[in-house]
Amino acid sequence: QLQASGGGLVQAGGSLRLSCAASGGTFSDYRMGWFRQAPGKEREFVATITWGGGSTMYADSVKGRATIFRDNAKNRMYLQMNSLKPEDTAVYYCAVHVNPTLNPTMREGYDHWGQGTQVTVSS
Repeated sequence: QLQASGGGLVQAGGSLRLSCAASGGTFSDYRMGWFRQAPGKEREFVATITWGGGSTMYADSVKGRATIFRDNAKNRMYLQMNSLKPEDTAVYYCAVHVNPTLNPTMREGYDHWGQGTQVTVSS
């Protein structure tokens, strides 16, 4: 099971570090990712990282402002978000990429979704 945390209310231009903790198992052998869902919108891809952390991908909307990284020894993954914008407001979820046949930007390839964490950016 995954649990995302670290969200909150922040002013535009601010920063947040989201954390994803795994319990009841280890996901260190898997690619993992962050997605977000704003009210009335579909859940969308934010970022993904390979099991060893050597390769990352980002949505264009966060590229240059977000950094995804992981600490497999602690069974945790992180998303550092800087220069936050009001349009970043959403519930952020972490998940495990369980279907390597699917593009890692597609949510259909992910499972073990945990409870998300709310990020609200005020203008």
